[in-house]
Amino acid sequence: MLKLSDSVETLSGVGAKRVTALNSLGIFTINDLLFYFPFRYDDLKVKSLAEVTDQEKITLKGTVIAAPILNRFGPNKNRLIVRLLVEHQVVIVTFFNQPWLKDRFIPDTVVAVFGKWDQRRRGLTGMKFFSPKGDNDLAGIYSVNKNIRQSTLIKLVKLAFEKYQSVIGNLVPIDIRQRYRLLDDREIITGMHFPKTAAEVKAAHRSAVFREFFVFECRMQAMRQKERQGNQGLSLKYQLAAVQDFIHELPFELTQAQKRVVNEIAADMKRPYQMNRLLQGDVGSGKTIVAAIALFSAVTAGYQAALMVPTEILATQHFEKLQPLFAKMNVVTTLLTGATTNKNRRKIDENLVQGRVNILIGTHALIQESVHFKNLGFVVIDEQHRFGVNQRKALREKGLHPDVLMMTATPIPRTLAITTYGEMDVSTIDQLPSGRKPIKTYWLKNNQDQQAFAFVRRQLVQHNQAFVISPLIEESETMDLKNAELLYERYREAFAPEYEVALLHGQMSNDDKNTVMAAFAKNEVQILVATTVVEVGVDVPNANTMIIYDADRFGLSQLHQLRGRVGRGQQQAYCLLVAQPKNEVAVARLQAMTETNDGFVLSEKDLELRGPGDVFGQKQSGLPDFQIGDPVADFNVLQVAQTEAQQIFVDDPSLSKAEHQTLRTFLKTTIDLKRLD
Repeated sequence: MLKLSDSVETLSGVGAKRVTALNSLGIFTINDLLFYFPFRYDDLKVKSLAEVTDQEKITLKGTVIAAPILNRFGPNKNRLIVRLLVEHQVVIVTFFNQPWLKDRFIPDTVVAVFGKWDQRRRGLTGMKFFSPKGDNDLAGIYSVNKNIRQSTLIKLVKLAFEKYQSVIGNLVPIDIRQRYRLLDDREIITGMHFPKTAAEVKAAHRSAVFREFFVFECRMQAMRQKERQGNQGLSLKYQLAAVQDFIHELPFELTQAQKRVVNEIAADMKRPYQMNRLLQGDVGSGKTIVAAIALFSAVTAGYQAALMVPTEILATQHFEKLQPLFAKMNVVTTLLTGATTNKNRRKIDENLVQGRVNILIGTHALIQESVHFKNLGFVVIDEQHRFGVNQRKALREKGLHPDVLMMTATPIPRTLAITTYGEMDVSTIDQLPSGRKPIKTYWLKNNQDQQAFAFVRRQLVQHNQAFVISPLIEESETMDLKNAELLYERYREAFAPEYEVALLHGQMSNDDKNTVMAAFAKNEVQILVATTVVEVGVDVPNANTMIIYDADRFGLSQLHQLRGRVGRGQQQAYCLLVAQPKNEVAVARLQAMTETNDGFVLSEKDLELRGPGDVFGQKQSGLPDFQIGDPVADFNVLQVAQTEAQQIFVDDPSLSKAEHQTLRTFLKTTIDLKRLD
């Protein structure tokens, strides 16, 4: 029985060597081959010489007036010259490195050639030879490599379609296809591979984009379903009244966004599977207090909770802010970092095992083997991207399959939230607390450097502090350090001894970094010159000025994160971008920084400027690679596909309905769906 999951080796003429060649393109099955679409189309409609323009790609039809001439001029280098009579004019067509075409040009026969027209020499650089009797005016151009030719791939696609067209099913259910006026799978394949008109390609491409996104989102939903059913966790039955009392005791009112996110997390905690949720929010949006409410909720359910952060300074800062809040509710909170003495560590370990500690705040010291909990039920991982996969996994595996809430202050574009984090639940705080003043951002050219110095002095006179970020040189840490040291000397010359200037860089020991940051936090240092190691999340309310040199070297996300180090106090905060950008993209980044403080707007702008080629390419490992759809340009389609996929798994979690059988069978080829039975 024929199945689209059959190997391509079932096709006539496909032996071991050709199978390997197809595999190199990611083609393993008949389904892979049929849905391996052209990336563009050449218009093969024959043109008149009177219509053509210089360097235009055109098709000419004419009579071969002489035997072609093949010239060889080096290893594997040759030139085939053909003379055609086109509309009473002789046109010379040149093919490079296609010697096998020589026998196709027989004198006195009519042929058609596609290529690039050279107006000056009245000739054509040939790209393709074909019969002028074909029905199609469009020719698909496929992405191939040295292992396989275009012509071979096209031949195999035709062969596969002829043999398997009777068993082509439909992955997108009929009700969804009707709702959005989409073609079925067979029509998509025909329109993409064998179009007669541009309108056919357009209709097929529109349907193919939706189908690709829909299948991707269904895979995500199936994986999430399997993960949940195979990963039983705790149902944390927290005490609602106690949690409400805790919220009422807070010295401020939660924003509507915070309330919404708290409800999302609370609902997740009650479910009987392990939470896998990402909490994202812009700098200063109030993620920490949301995490505190969740930690407290877990304690009221009778479990211990833990908060893991990337640095000792940040852990200490969280402890000093949260411990008084928890103490009011008779919750015992303890701090554990690398600086904790052995004597105190032993005491903490004992109290944890005995259950005398309710909430543990700390660094990666939390995941050491010596740290044991009595009944860990809830874990928060702050700035989760700063921890490795194994570190996050180690904390997840402590205790009783605890619920895990990961947090990030790097706003994720909606596109990436749907694709990269599709297997996770994502909660977003998209509102800043009232009264927070936007950071005023200005762009200065390099020759305005003295204005930056004068601005810093005015802020220091008002008893404020300043961050100064040195240029980023990706290729060399040594150069990074040298730049920072030069900038440090310049600021010392300008401001010492009246003001204290300190240097912070990546090659310092952790102890030295902590010492410098602590001195800055206490206002013992007024100007901190640093590379990009400035700790994420560290709160220095008195620092109201950020100067970033060669700001055009940084991405939008990094610029926004650096800017977020200021603006945490009551006074007006400022960010000065010093740069002389050399391209339009860099100019657009700097202009965007001066126009908005919204990290989500900037993240979308960053994605737009960098383009899907960078974001969804090899540099960003683990991000999905779509063949037809562009997650940025086609975001609305992606969003609809996600909604439809989610609804299917809500209505029919095991995909048992008749209209979902083709989809179920397809997903089983890549995901084990037995658990959905």
